[in-house]
Amino acid sequence: MIPGLQNATQIPELRKRALYSLFMLIIYRIGIFVPLPGINLELFRQRFIDTERKEIFGLINMFSGGAIENFSILALGIMPYISVSIIMQLLTSTSKYLEELSKEGQHGKRIITKYTRIGTVILALVQGGFISFGLQQQGLALDPSYLFVIKSAITLAAGTAFVMWLGEQITERGIGNGTSLIIAAGIIARMPSTLLTMLDDAGSGGIELSSLFFVLLFAVATVLFIVFVERCQRKIPVQYPKRVVGGRMMTQSASQHMPLKLNTAGVIPPIFASTFLVFPLTIAQFAVSDKTPNAKRIVDSILEYVVPGSFTYELAFAVLILFFGYFYTALMFDPAQISDNLKKNGGFIPTVRPGADTTAFLMKVLNRLTLWGSLYLAIICIAPQVFYIEMDASAFASFFGGTAVLIVVGVTMDTMSQIQSHLFSKSYEAFLEKGPQKVRGSASASQVGGRIIRR
Repeated sequence: MIPGLQNATQIPELRKRALYSLFMLIIYRIGIFVPLPGINLELFRQRFIDTERKEIFGLINMFSGGAIENFSILALGIMPYISVSIIMQLLTSTSKYLEELSKEGQHGKRIITKYTRIGTVILALVQGGFISFGLQQQGLALDPSYLFVIKSAITLAAGTAFVMWLGEQITERGIGNGTSLIIAAGIIARMPSTLLTMLDDAGSGGIELSSLFFVLLFAVATVLFIVFVERCQRKIPVQYPKRVVGGRMMTQSASQHMPLKLNTAGVIPPIFASTFLVFPLTIAQFAVSDKTPNAKRIVDSILEYVVPGSFTYELAFAVLILFFGYFYTALMFDPAQISDNLKKNGGFIPTVRPGADTTAFLMKVLNRLTLWGSLYLAIICIAPQVFYIEMDASAFASFFGGTAVLIVVGVTMDTMSQIQSHLFSKSYEAFLEKGPQKVRGSASASQVGGRIIRR
């Protein structure tokens, strides 16, 4: 990895892409500290951040990179875009019109991207409207009125559209996946302050030094375990029949295989499971106030069972991870399509008949991998969080918990893979640009029929 980074700094195009990504992330981080106009920020922090409700807002605050804590114009973040993207992928597999668009190459991809952007803005407007109305109900609006709700909803939707644009620009002109980098950047930016808070607690006696040592050791072990599992693959051998090329019998390389990752769904299941659990309750907390004591009492009683670290929350979290693991894997990998492609190219899996048998075989393998991959995600997202809470390091659980570390490590590995791909591409281009090799000084030569023809 380190030699690859050293070589990357020597390639102008790669260096330019890296600096562009860094510049866009800096702009995003600046926007985090621009508060939403018209709200009482101090009162908001007293009611929702500095109270027992902070565990509920901790996850959303983590994904937004601290935007919720500051209640900035980017408070909704990139989550509406991710939600609409998943919905569009689901519709692509069920709608004939969208399925045909997805097969039309770049033209169809642009149309689907356009629909995704429109859906993101609509969803952000709806979410922003509910949140703005809730802020007004809680007495957090400096000038409560319907105009405040409309302006705040439009501002939050515009912030989401801006973050979506930043992510697309990073993906197109920078290095790495822009959406993933934005989420990872928000988590990484919050980690140093969380670590300093832990060290201050250790210095003041709030946490024992031995507990802090085990917490840090467990965090390092979690990172190593994630890296190991994320690189695990099931290699399915694929063979092709012999072909006649130029009057000679040619065979394909015997080392060809189809790699299937153990964790095909990536970090999407934990993100969606967290959002599914926390976001509705967050809206409910904004909607109820002291003016509606019965509704407030019901919401507070529900919150007791869905606080991170409680048995009911962790159980629901694990079940949702398993569900979204199978759901997203089914969207990303189609065994029937893979089987058809193999059949068209003359390829086959040894001991498996082409066609329906190959589809059934791939489905069986994929189901097993998804089961173990989803269990791995559930363990890696729940075990560190429970461990940190038991060690009286609840602040550490929010930004060094399994979900946060999984996102950061996964995005880092994906970005490094893209850098290595760029390095390999540049090395290959440089090899092709060398042209014919020189023979005897400056004379270039080419060999034809065993003779050297000088030019």
